[in-house]
Amino acid sequence: MIPIFESILPIFILVLLGVALRRLPFIDQSIWPGLETLGYYLLFPALLFLTLATADFSGIELGTVALVSLLAVAVMTVLLIALHPLARARGMADASYTTLFQTSSRWNAFIALAIAEKLSGPSGLALVALVMALIIIPLNFINVIMLVWYGTGARSMATLVKRIAGNPLILGCVAGIAVNALPFGIYPPVEQAVDLIARSSLGLGLLMVGAGLKLNDALRPGPAVLAPTALKLIVFPVIMTGLALSFGLSGEPLLILALCASVPTAMNGYLLARQMGGDAPLYAAVTTVQTVASFLSIPVVMWAAGLVAGGQLTGG
Repeated sequence: MIPIFESILPIFILVLLGVALRRLPFIDQSIWPGLETLGYYLLFPALLFLTLATADFSGIELGTVALVSLLAVAVMTVLLIALHPLARARGMADASYTTLFQTSSRWNAFIALAIAEKLSGPSGLALVALVMALIIIPLNFINVIMLVWYGTGARSMATLVKRIAGNPLILGCVAGIAVNALPFGIYPPVEQAVDLIARSSLGLGLLMVGAGLKLNDALRPGPAVLAPTALKLIVFPVIMTGLALSFGLSGEPLLILALCASVPTAMNGYLLARQMGGDAPLYAAVTTVQTVASFLSIPVVMWAAGLVAGGQLTGG
């Protein structure tokens, strides 16, 4: 599975570059908060909007893929909520629990897109984009709710409604799906302008993760790092693949669903943790460990899913 390793390696290189840039003496350290704000309010929403607005969903088994994707999110959410009393009993602060929740439930769709493109071509891209459209919005809703309720910010129903209604990631997803449903596309110059903005989002997000790393936590991971790593890279793929099999999916759809569940956590959750009172340093450490571990876990998950799917992805 060399293409999988090649797809993950650039991501980890950018994280390491962020580590180095944060520690260079000639870079003004005051630049980082401004970059975080820009990414959160503009760059990441632009990327989500454009990806969903231009995705091609034709010829895909929409109903079953949708049901499996949403059920997997629901099962994982219930499991993580059930773990909260245990986490608190073991001394985990609520802000850190929000990071455990985020890093166990979020998935990096852009890593999945890169791997699917190399392994399966346009059909794989369309399937990943479909899963994005289906679960990015509920995942953002759920994680915003958890951050408002358990984070260090104000806790009230008004705050919850305000955070959800004004969340730029959710708004970007909703706008992208709405535009995708229109009978006409985006005006080409506008699409090109949004694309220029969106292209910088993933790279900046990866640099920001690296800049926020606590290397000691990442190099010597404790239970707060290892638990969400196991939940995200092992438990979530098992849940997704098991549900896909139980609903009769096989071949490429099953493999793509397994891929989506097996990638490490989304980078934009780090910015969300910074903005909404979560444990951002823990998020950075978990992201680093998950990314490193996924070098081994993704090929294993894809190999196992390939066995039960009765076939393997072909090169695209």
